[in-house]
Amino acid sequence: MGDQQGFNGLRVAAFESRLATEMARLITRYGGQPLVAPSMREVPLQDNTEVLQFGEELLARQFDMVILLTGVGTRTMVEVLQTRHPLDRIKAGLARVSLVARGPKPIAALKELGLTPEISVPEPNTWRDILQALDARKTLSGLRIAVQEYGVSNAELLEGLRERGAVVSHVPVYRWALPEDITPLRRALDQILSSQVEVVLFTNAVQVEHVMQLLEQNRRAEEFQQALRQMVVGSIGEIASERLRSYSLPVDLEPSHPKMGILVKETSEQARAILQVKRPATT
Repeated sequence: MGDQQGFNGLRVAAFESRLATEMARLITRYGGQPLVAPSMREVPLQDNTEVLQFGEELLARQFDMVILLTGVGTRTMVEVLQTRHPLDRIKAGLARVSLVARGPKPIAALKELGLTPEISVPEPNTWRDILQALDARKTLSGLRIAVQEYGVSNAELLEGLRERGAVVSHVPVYRWALPEDITPLRRALDQILSSQVEVVLFTNAVQVEHVMQLLEQNRRAEEFQQALRQMVVGSIGEIASERLRSYSLPVDLEPSHPKMGILVKETSEQARAILQVKRPATT
């Protein structure tokens, strides 16, 4: 089979949580030394207290506009609200306000609810594009606006809305949080930062977000960017890759199919060649 070849003893870090054991087994199978540190845990829907508060205010007609930044956040927000309210009431509440959707994903999430945004912000949907689209259509002064955020808050957008005289609430939506015990994750990152790892694998975008969140808290994000320039970085697919690049992190390969087993196998086959290019002096 040639399975023994593969990584040929390289140290391979991954941030898989639910399938951590499976990931370690795959890395070993393809000849690598696994360093797998869970980076996320699922947040129960009813723990989204800010979303539940937003729901009460929405149904009490306390908003004029709701800005939806992501498709997954829009869907999760509705799921959270359904732990308290019938779907029909939620839809009616959203139908009464001006809906602003950033790009095709929140538009699709609204369509599933039978709703159409009043304002669709075209690609590349940066916070500047959102403000520009709003300026072209509406005076924001005095409007009560809720902004649905998923994962990361966008301070510039909130600030821009406030500068235009809006009263702004941000509604953070969580599906994932860092693990209760982040010691293994810190340890794995320390090993990457001290160049004790040759290959780093990411199997979703949230892992990237959580890793960078920890590194930024410790002011080590730049160090991490430097370290990864000397390593093989495998990404499961386009969404994870986009998130890596947004943090100026390299993406050396994506598998031919976005599956964990294929990512590990194909990275094991290409790792040595990629390392020779990235570390010409040491190989």
